[in-house]
Order: sequence, then C-alpha cells, then structure tokens
Amino acid sequence: METSRTSGPAVAVNAAALARVGTALADENRRRLLLALLEAPAYPSDLAERLSMTRGNVSNHLSCLRGCGLVRTVAVGRRVRYELADPKLAHALADLAALVLLVDPRDTSEQACAPDDYHCTADEAVAEDPGIRHG
Repeated sequence: METSRTSGPAVAVNAAALARVGTALADENRRRLLLALLEAPAYPSDLAERLSMTRGNVSNHLSCLRGCGLVRTVAVGRRVRYELADPKLAHALADLAALVLLVDPRDTSEQACAPDDYHCTADEAVAEDPGIRHG
C-alpha cells in the first residue's frame, strides 16, 4: 500500500490493484466487456452476441477480468452470470471514462501509448497478489 499526497488529504493506493485495473483496461475487448457489465450483469453467450465476439474470446477475456479481481461469477441454475466485483468499480469506470486527457484529439495513432503486449491471466494475477480471491 502506498500513500499519495496531493493538495488534499493523503490517499492510500494499492499499487498492485491499480496495475491489475490498468492491465484489464489495456485491451479493447476487455474494456468493451467491462462497459457492457457496467450496464447490467450478463451471461457470456449474451455478451458474445451483443459485442459481436466469439464465445471463446469472451470467455478468455472474462477469465482475465476475473483473475484481475474486477468481475465475479454468480451461478444461476446451470448457467454462470458475470457482474462487476464491486459497485465502486462502476463509479471508477464512469469517472475514468469522463476524464479529459491532454492529448491531441486528431492523433488516432496507436503509438500514443505503449502497445498491449501483456495479457492478464488468473495465475499471473494471483502470483502478483495472493490476496486475490476467486469466486
């Protein structure tokens, strides 16, 4: 846990958790899935259809998001529904989406940020932070 001080009170920041959020948001499909789950919990097959993704691709990205601790599963009969792991995440995503970044809006190049060459897996997330609980 690190402490950050701005002009206001000190803020405790869990750097490992922040890194997991960054990893999750680094991929366009994971961002799309999080935004869809921001609207409402959903089943993987429904997400695949709604986002025009394959079921396998949705499953892989949901596993990553679950491993990063951002989503959780809820058994509903024989099916598994996904939802955001914490209601605070909905507020955080909305706040992040509303940020005004100091970039040239005409610059649409992929070079504006580093490429996404790291993919989160549940095993890697647990290795980074043994406090992550699955389920």
